[in-house]
Amino acid sequence: MMHVVLFEPEIPPNTGNVIRLCANTGATLHLIEPLGFRLDDKSLRRSGLDYHDLAELRVHGGLDACVDALDGARLLAVETGARLCYADFAYRPGDALMFGPETRGLPAHVRERIGEQHSLHIPMRPASRSLNLSNAVALVVYEAWRQLGFAMRSAT
Repeated sequence: MMHVVLFEPEIPPNTGNVIRLCANTGATLHLIEPLGFRLDDKSLRRSGLDYHDLAELRVHGGLDACVDALDGARLLAVETGARLCYADFAYRPGDALMFGPETRGLPAHVRERIGEQHSLHIPMRPASRSLNLSNAVALVVYEAWRQLGFAMRSAT
């Protein structure tokens, strides 16, 4: 369906929440090292509840390894400084949504590699800096999934 990429995530509960989100939407989660925690961290486990076995999770030693594993997927950066609104973008199956670390966002070299035409922002009030990482991931993943007709959803 789609990919969620967390570039050097720092806060275990955020990643745990994203694991749960990916399990429930069918997205594959990619984590780019270094991670700010261990994958067996209690708070990561607690926030992901029992969804770890239901989510497809891949850990990569760096950006190049992740891009290689994505095998030609269109890479999209979600970043506060982007000009395109995430809700106005036309998503495709297999897109890879990349989010930066909680305290600093995506580094300039990553944003440049992805390019302006594939960089998206979430609208906020002018004085706001950013949303919680797992909330931002949820907004964008569900918009992309909605546009794709909620493909692969269960009949519940």
